[in-house]
Amino acid sequence: MTDPTPAGLVDAVPALASYLRPATLLHPEAKAPTAHGSSLGGPALWPDGAPWPHCTAGHPDDAYEDAAPRDRETTTAVALVPVLRVRAADAPHLPWPDGADVLQVLWCPNDHDDIQGERYYYGPAVELHWQRADGLAPRTPPRPRRSDDEYLPTPCVLRPEQIRDLPDRDELPGELRSAAEEFAERNGTEYHRDLACAGGWKLGGWPSWRSTDLIPVDCGACGARMRHLLTVESGDDPDVSVGRHGELHVFVCPQDLGHPVGLDLQ
Repeated sequence: MTDPTPAGLVDAVPALASYLRPATLLHPEAKAPTAHGSSLGGPALWPDGAPWPHCTAGHPDDAYEDAAPRDRETTTAVALVPVLRVRAADAPHLPWPDGADVLQVLWCPNDHDDIQGERYYYGPAVELHWQRADGLAPRTPPRPRRSDDEYLPTPCVLRPEQIRDLPDRDELPGELRSAAEEFAERNGTEYHRDLACAGGWKLGGWPSWRSTDLIPVDCGACGARMRHLLTVESGDDPDVSVGRHGELHVFVCPQDLGHPVGLDLQ
């Protein structure tokens, strides 16, 4: 008997078709990336002449440093580190703004517990930059003044794979959830483990709710239900670990990509 697939499940339960979302599994491989392709922790590119982004938020461990007190920005500013760069050709289903063909994900490589609007969050502060490749030039970012080694990714090349993703069972109405779980049981597997929420570093698709019940993430600026953009999974890059060695989910506002991102740790 062949292993059941999301496509086979949708064939058996056609009402699930409307829940399929396009996604890209990134499949990081610890090989030296170039500045021209999509990469994880690869060579930095930035608009020529533009300042490199810094985090000026407070960090829980700042209070334990011996540095002499100065003004807030000087005391706490930490250079962001490049985490992910994705070309539009490798993830065409993302909500690319007009003219943008590169998404760069940067984060502050320290824990934060005071990000506005995030409940019970304790992890890196994340920024998204939607840019044009022809406006970027090689840049050597400043070293972060302080960092957690687990938030410094190993440079990796990516092997993008386009898939169709089904949601966590908590995202489904009761009747469809029962049908999906019955299909999985008949085929000797479990819906939430093998047919929903593909794991790994992922763009688009659905977030999993492995350690909590469904927690809707709403935009702090306009109140719209946010949409999953990125999953960072501990261990796919052997040196990155988020939360309790779990997953970091990054959400964007469907109304305005300029609104602050939503963050959730599982």
